[in-house]
Amino acid sequence: MSDDEHRARRGERQRPPARERSARHRSEQRPSERARRTDPARLTAYTAMREIADGAYANLALPRLLRDKRLTGRDAGFATELVYGATRMSGLYDAIIASAAGRPVGKIDANVLDTLRLGAHQVLGMRVATHAAVDETVALARQVNGAGAAGFVNAVMRRISERDPDEWVDLVTQGITDPVERLAMRTSHPVWVAKALRAALIGHGAATPDDVEASLTALLEVDNEPAKVSLVARPGLSSLDELEGWGATRTGLSPVGAVLDEGDPGAIDAVRDGRAAVQDEGSQLLVLALASANVEGPAAADERWLDLCAGPGGKAGLLAALAIERRIPFVANEISEHRADLVWQTLAAARAAARDADTSLKVRHGDGRDMGEVDPAAYSRVLIDAPCTGLGALRRRPEARWRRSPGDVAALAWLQRELLSAGIDATAPGGLVGYATCSPHLNETRFVVADLLKRRDDIEVVDARGLFVDASGEQLPALREGPYVQLWPHVHGTDAMFFALLRKTG
Repeated sequence: MSDDEHRARRGERQRPPARERSARHRSEQRPSERARRTDPARLTAYTAMREIADGAYANLALPRLLRDKRLTGRDAGFATELVYGATRMSGLYDAIIASAAGRPVGKIDANVLDTLRLGAHQVLGMRVATHAAVDETVALARQVNGAGAAGFVNAVMRRISERDPDEWVDLVTQGITDPVERLAMRTSHPVWVAKALRAALIGHGAATPDDVEASLTALLEVDNEPAKVSLVARPGLSSLDELEGWGATRTGLSPVGAVLDEGDPGAIDAVRDGRAAVQDEGSQLLVLALASANVEGPAAADERWLDLCAGPGGKAGLLAALAIERRIPFVANEISEHRADLVWQTLAAARAAARDADTSLKVRHGDGRDMGEVDPAAYSRVLIDAPCTGLGALRRRPEARWRRSPGDVAALAWLQRELLSAGIDATAPGGLVGYATCSPHLNETRFVVADLLKRRDDIEVVDARGLFVDASGEQLPALREGPYVQLWPHVHGTDAMFFALLRKTG
């Protein structure tokens, strides 16, 4: 008689085989207690968040991860909204997490904090059922942070789910008396950014003292809305008809612009070939403005065009296409060797078209501040898309608001002045210099130009407003006082691009 039969006769309980015991144990657990793997979209979002924390850019890291994980369609859209939303709103979410956890976020492990940010965004910023958001966030924590962290995440997420977004905003802002600081917390912006944008709205004439708070609120709120995917059909290389064949629609704002409501722009043949590109319509409009303005004197006799700060090549691609159509030599300069390589790749289609048109297209690797010495008074049109804080493109760059500081403005403003001066030196008399930034900060825009006007007597300002026209040929509305143009996302639907047009005299 076997041992099992002996135990059975004595009434002893038999233990099932180990595999059966394990299966029974799992079946008796509640779903939320079982160790399981989270869905690929949330795991990809978490991986992207950790890469961003290590210094990566969301617009570069996330597409690569989506390709690696083979996420498309709704899953890709869900992961994208998770990453962009949780990153943009991390200022507000951190305050909510701190309150729910009963401790400062500085005392929460950074990996766990990113998990909680993703969970908070699902509960407070997306249409995800509360129970699903909590359960999936706990499952993600168990997988990537460990079982101990999962219990903590479960407790915090359940407290977050007890209040709706408005109640949480009221709670975390109740001790803030300054209206701009309160608005900054509510819209998840650093206070210094909110104050700088408020000053810019007033300084550029986009808001009066009576409506500045409403304008600032609208601007900060639109910063948190996903930006549309804008495409440019580079003239002579592609057309809006071709882009429409891939599902894009003309917007009417830019004569060469379209919008892709869904799908991967990289799947479009013209985009892959460099005949079209993803580009904000504000950037398109300022390039078209520079190309359409009249040059005079010696500059008009023998035109040559220059993009002084060309990397990574978006504006250079459009400007080069326009130059090739007119058989005008074009030079793209970039100080970074890596970015110069990107410009070279971006201009592949333009380079081929330039060869066919028997005109010159060059990519130069060098410091733009030397161009006036290398080619003095050689160019009829010069574009200076200067390095800046990027405060006008916060919709597209979710991490940018948290990486910049007030100290960056002063350092960049000095560089911007040097680049603008060098661009003027490289311009022939009667030629034009277009100075642009994707930031409306006054220290990077009007004050830079004003300083050069004081120090140099060989330039004059041209009113650029009449050059900013839509697809029907009408001037863009709400450009306010000239001679400069400041576009706004909450007014024009573009990035907050600044543009000043200067003519070289003497």
